[in-house]
Amino acid sequence: MRYTLFENRKDELLLVARILLMILFLTFGGMKIADFSTTVTYMTSTGLPAPALATIIAVLMEFVVGIALLLGFYTRPLAILLAFYTFATALIGHPYWNMTGIDQYWGMINFYKNISIVGGLLLLCITGPGRYSLDKR
Repeated sequence: MRYTLFENRKDELLLVARILLMILFLTFGGMKIADFSTTVTYMTSTGLPAPALATIIAVLMEFVVGIALLLGFYTRPLAILLAFYTFATALIGHPYWNMTGIDQYWGMINFYKNISIVGGLLLLCITGPGRYSLDKR
């Protein structure tokens, strides 16, 4: 039996999914832009070799790619690119296996949240943006 409850609302749901997936990236990408120096300081604390460059990459990936995906522009390739970025940030930014106590708990939550977002981005890559997108124009 074919599940058809939302079949006639697929494009609207894909738009809502894109919006919901991008809220996180646009919020935190915008915060990185607004307080660039604090973000560079944080990147330095993670041990990244080029913290200013890492911050620029983070802003581009989260804010610029986030806007593009929100609008449905080059959706499939940018969704896979953002999925790889999100996986890498999970490994670099949330290494809960190196933590203890409550830090380990919060690190694990954030790590698996990122992994779940990767799943959503992979689904977006597979399904495409739907009718309400620049890709469809």
